[in-house]
Amino acid sequence: MRVFLLGATGTIGQAVLRALIARGHEVVALARSEASAGKIAQLGAAVVRGDIGIPDRWLPGLPDIDGAIQMACDFDSAMGETERRLLDGLLPRLAAGSRRVRFIYTGGCWLFGPTGNNVATEESALSPLPAFAWMVPHLQRVLASNEVEGIVIHPAMVYGGDGGVFRRFEQDARERRAIRVVGGEAVRWPLVHCDDLADLYVLALEHAAPRSTYLGVATEGIPVSELAQAIARRRGVAAPILEVMSEDAAARELGEWARGYACDQQLSGAKARRDLGWTPRHLDPTRDLMELCA
Repeated sequence: MRVFLLGATGTIGQAVLRALIARGHEVVALARSEASAGKIAQLGAAVVRGDIGIPDRWLPGLPDIDGAIQMACDFDSAMGETERRLLDGLLPRLAAGSRRVRFIYTGGCWLFGPTGNNVATEESALSPLPAFAWMVPHLQRVLASNEVEGIVIHPAMVYGGDGGVFRRFEQDARERRAIRVVGGEAVRWPLVHCDDLADLYVLALEHAAPRSTYLGVATEGIPVSELAQAIARRRGVAAPILEVMSEDAAARELGEWARGYACDQQLSGAKARRDLGWTPRHLDPTRDLMELCA
């Protein structure tokens, strides 16, 4: 298949690009900068230069494709409007091609809100954090579209590659000798390694039924204190100091989206395992994190 990637240089995107090429697919990827274009070309994909926020400038040059995967997001106050413009242009362009396009759209675990001791599944009602509420009508639009074969994947908290969600923990352990956690030490995060998640994207592209939804979750939920301590031990800190940041403090430092770090969740990836034969290999996040910080 010829597959168009948006967000190909992110933690998830690079892993998906590699997985697609390993499976023999031809990849075309959007690049906003020269640096991104060079990285994409080095990984073996063709490049379309452009910005997701200005789709009318690059959509006319998009070649016919069999599949598209949207993983790009600018974490700013305009991300909802940026996404609307993207879909307004991209969906009709995909429908106008000579092939029926399979379109995988990326949601996120924070769309399910805090689950506490319950384990959310694809059947659970969405209860998005306010900063990401804009995403729900967009993913509903993709799933309901007659223009493409829409599929949605909701990744858990992603790690691996360049560090993913744990880069701040690692930086704190290296520079401050104290690790900041948002909301409390008992907050649980569902997790998935970027390579396992990439396998799920490829399986969904190749085999998922149109209008299906999957949770990309390898570890249902683990307290952030365990993750922070694993990183600190790898850095030689036997008894790490954990500093609890409030949600408000995280939002002031990073943006409203960062309130998600305090979201206590447990999610299940059983459906992807059952329906698609997905078999995550990274099932011990604390061990992976110690290796990641080597």
